[in-house]
Amino acid sequence: MLIETIVVILIGLAGGLAVGSGFVAFLTVLGIIPRLTQLSKTDKMIQSYEWAVILGAVCSGWVDLRDQSLHINFSLLMIIIGLFCGLFIGMLAAALTEVLNVIPILSKRIGLEKQLITLLMAIVLGKIFGSLFQWLYFNII
Repeated sequence: MLIETIVVILIGLAGGLAVGSGFVAFLTVLGIIPRLTQLSKTDKMIQSYEWAVILGAVCSGWVDLRDQSLHINFSLLMIIIGLFCGLFIGMLAAALTEVLNVIPILSKRIGLEKQLITLLMAIVLGKIFGSLFQWLYFNII
């Protein structure tokens, strides 16, 4: 039992370090936040965006570790929260794609240069159906 606990702790620590270092690299090396402020024409608020991301990561990590949940019966509020979360993830993904030119490089590497629209639709639909499946499976069932 002790060995299983130690293995779980090591796996959790390794996963946290991997995700944390990827998050830091994503934000700093690629310049995602400055690019998002440039796209939204809010360059003067860059420090506010940076603090919002830092506080959001720290607070969500703290809430996740404490295993708390919101007991809200307002479906409309949950829809609005989900909408903002989706907008945030979508903007980050769009900025990353723009910064790295991921899609053209990917289509060239896998030999789908002529089916770029099909590749984009597969990625979008895969993300939509995967997110819906995760939400329905873990929250409804």
